[in-house]
Formats: sequence, structure tokens, C-alpha cells
Amino acid sequence: MIGRGEVTADTRLGDLVPVDGPVAGVTLAQLATHHSGLPKQPPTVAQYLRGAWNGLSAGNPHIATLPQLLAELAGVDPDAPPATYSNVGFELLGAALAAAGGAPYPQLLAERVLTPLGMDDTIVPVSAAELGPRDLRGETEGGRLADQWLGEALGPAGGARAHITDMAALARALLDGSAPGIGALTSRSTFDAEDSIGWAWFTRPIPATGTTVVWHNGGTGGFSSFLGIDREAGAAVVVLSAAGESLNRLTTTGFALLERIGGEA
Repeated sequence: MIGRGEVTADTRLGDLVPVDGPVAGVTLAQLATHHSGLPKQPPTVAQYLRGAWNGLSAGNPHIATLPQLLAELAGVDPDAPPATYSNVGFELLGAALAAAGGAPYPQLLAERVLTPLGMDDTIVPVSAAELGPRDLRGETEGGRLADQWLGEALGPAGGARAHITDMAALARALLDGSAPGIGALTSRSTFDAEDSIGWAWFTRPIPATGTTVVWHNGGTGGFSSFLGIDREAGAAVVVLSAAGESLNRLTTTGFALLERIGGEA
């Protein structure tokens, strides 16, 4: 979208979505690199109660509509330390890009990324009516079936549903550089002691192989995932799990697989 001239890295959130207060001055680049100062989730009583309900019942803690989310953030001071991973920041980023693109986020994602890559079975459902028989219910670490995480605001921060065939198509396109917006993988700033970050994507050097891996992981209600790309070795790994596993364990597994496959490539 930067290449199309629809936004710039310095476009402010308040230029695209109706949010008031200090959050309006946050830029898209700050959101995309987790340097916005926003917390992981809205620091509100409503979100606390939703999180508590999730802990007790494995319910969906992200049921807020976009207007509700914007209202909850109106008085928030974005003063979290740099490199605070913010899910709400990515909900806002997706909403802003959708506004700039003139289409709802699920439609924009399909038109700009999924359809060009042939990822025809990947969706960003907002309601249960959009789910089909292939849409599993994940299990929590305690073995409970989790409610489906669905909601208007959630989509850009973990609302996509894909199976392994579509994810393989994405991995191939990231490896060969044909994925739309491939420049997002380019590192732009330091994130922590291990990683730098581009637009969302982390980059980590692997001393054992002398290569670097571009990667991301994620976890939602009863699901966890990892995608890692070693373009120098020509190797990619996708791990999808219908269980709420520890993301540290899942990521360690993904990197170990990449190291092994990259060494054989």
C-alpha cells in the first residue's frame, strides 16, 4: 500500500480512523514495528472482564466491534516501552489500512494477498455463520474446547483461518520473493536482544547455520502457529496446531526444523 501511494509510513492513525486522544498521533510505521507505545490489549475494565471470562470459560475475549475498540482507546496514553508487542496495535493497523484501501479488512486481504497467491480457502471470519465443517475448534492447554475467536476488530491481529496447503503457498511466495508486499520482510529497527523487525516480520540470525530467519508466531483460542523463512538456505517451515501450546515451545520447534531442513538443502 505504500508502493501504491495509498499510505506512507508516517501516516497517522487519526488520519484514517475516527479515534480521539493521543492514540490518533501514532503512525502506521510505529504500529507495524510495535513501537507505538500501545499495550498488548486495551487497558480498560471491559477488556479485563473479557480476559477474565476467557480464563474461566475458554470464551472469546475479543468480541469488541471496531467502534467499541476505538472508544475504549480514546483516552489511552501510548506510553508503553518500545518493542511492547501490541495485539491491539495490529487491530488498529488493519482497520487503518482497510480504511485507506476502501474495503473491509477481510475483503482487502483477499484482494491484495490471498487471491493473488491462490490461497482460496483462507478466510477472516467475523461471525460463526462464515465457518464451515473444516473449521476446527481448538483446545486449550488444559484440554478444554475453546470458543471460536471471531469479531470485527480482531481480524488483523489473528482472525485469519488457513489450512496447511494455503500456508505452503504463502511460504513458497515468501521464499521466492513473489508475495505481494515482500518488502515487509526487510528489517527496519531493533526489536529485542534476538530479533530485528520489519513491517510485522521478525528477523533472527542463526549462528549454527550462518543464515537469518524471517519469522512470526501466534496464538488464539485453542490454536498456535509458526512460520519461518530461511531464504538463504531455500527452506521454510509452517507449524499449525489445534492446541493452545506454549508459543516458546512451538517457536523452538519451528527453528529446530528450519535448522535441520536448511542444513539438508
